Amino acid sequence: MNASTRSLGEPLGVAIIGTGFAGLGMAIRLLQRGHTDFAVFEKAGSVGGTWRDNHYPGCACDVQSHVYSFSFAPNPRWTRMFAPQPEIRAYLNRCVDKFRLSPWLNFDHELQSAQWDDAAHCWRLAFANGRRISARVLISAMGGLSRAALPAIPGVESFAGKAFHSQHWDHAYALEGKRVAVIGTGASAIQFVPQIAPKVAKLDLFQRTPPWIMPKPDRALSPFEQWMFRTLPFTQKIMRTGLYWLLESRVLGFAIHPSLMKNVQKIALRHIRHHVKDPALRAAVTPDYTIGCKRVLISNDYYPALTRENVDVVTNDIARIDATGVITADGRHREVDCIIYGTGFQVADPFPRGAIIGRDGVDIVDTWRNGAHAYLGTALPGYPNFFMLVGPNTGLGHNSMVFMIESQIEYVLGALDAMKKDRADSIEVRPSVEARFNERIQQKLDRAIWSVGGCKSWYLDPRNGKNTTLWPGFTWRFRQATASFSIGEYQVFRKTHHQDAELPLSVAAHTTHTTEAA
Repeated sequence: MNASTRSLGEPLGVAIIGTGFAGLGMAIRLLQRGHTDFAVFEKAGSVGGTWRDNHYPGCACDVQSHVYSFSFAPNPRWTRMFAPQPEIRAYLNRCVDKFRLSPWLNFDHELQSAQWDDAAHCWRLAFANGRRISARVLISAMGGLSRAALPAIPGVESFAGKAFHSQHWDHAYALEGKRVAVIGTGASAIQFVPQIAPKVAKLDLFQRTPPWIMPKPDRALSPFEQWMFRTLPFTQKIMRTGLYWLLESRVLGFAIHPSLMKNVQKIALRHIRHHVKDPALRAAVTPDYTIGCKRVLISNDYYPALTRENVDVVTNDIARIDATGVITADGRHREVDCIIYGTGFQVADPFPRGAIIGRDGVDIVDTWRNGAHAYLGTALPGYPNFFMLVGPNTGLGHNSMVFMIESQIEYVLGALDAMKKDRADSIEVRPSVEARFNERIQQKLDRAIWSVGGCKSWYLDPRNGKNTTLWPGFTWRFRQATASFSIGEYQVFRKTHHQDAELPLSVAAHTTHTTEAA
């Protein structure tokens, strides 16, 4: 039974929010396990998550295509080693068709609030379109890179020209012949700057901190390779396995022995010297921190784009913006027709206030006032029957997020099985279990390159400098930690009397609302 066929007031078994890799992967695995009492809610009119919302010129994955797909749905159709955005979005759409997910998808359902009802042991969901749904289990698959971050620059609202964030790229606006300011030099900017630089009359690139950039080992996949992957699937599996372990080895420098990053840094320095001959520009784009401290980027065309005569890399701080342009701290006014913000996402605050309200009416924003945290990046005390995919400290600097997502999905499936077996109405991770886990995580992160590399990055919570984003180790260790669900690590709540019923995916009526804790 899905949300569209449910009678008024009848609780849904599982509500999934989001249709990126996490939401679709969760839905597919539920169906594969025989669960049908769930629904997926998506704020937009189509699936895709990050790969629907980000469609700027040059948008592509920075992890090899073969590992950036579900293990249960290999894609022999990739045309390049690093898939461009349209191909990834098309892949997700094919997954919807292949696994016949459409009946469970609800589009144009932007979550306004989800509030835990302790008496009824369920979540009350309210959507911006006015719809109201109750669900026993709530799974957030909203991702950490879904809310655009805009800089707090004085006068930004006074700009009279065109302005947009890279996530909201306006393809109808013609950049040809325009004077353009790009603010930010992160992962998005290094992809779209080379695409727009040849078109615009003038491009002022405002750089606060230069990124480390490695050569991108990209190439087209030949028709023979695509035929081989299609007709001999084991060959793609071998390729995927080899790439996984190649990427996995990089964690040695990131989290185990940061001193190893010095050798990697030499390659990045050669990359700069090869493409940037001008001493002043070379100095401007050479970072002064250890590689890996910020996200390591890959590109073969970014540095060449910066050497164009119509491109100016501006390292002076932005003082303010006025109606006609950008004014830097040295007093210079640069007139521009368009401002493009390549300023990333609100990673430290993935949920807006009011979106997730747990036990006793506590907003998750307040629970996380000292930084986001969760057990295995998935469960949080005070928020029963609530699971996060791509939650705190599940991000990676070295391998494919799809591997982490699949690990979390299997953990959540284990939780649902445990609830059914124990006839539990709700479960909630024990505070002591979550606290010990995060204490160990932070101890490891304190020794990792992201903490000792000499930089500030979006990996770190700006309020306290705590790394609430990354997993500090091998991904296979995370897979190991999430491989089995232990109900002993959770408080189990049951209503007093039960009729025969499946739990939690189909909960029958109960005679009383009294709860007991196990």
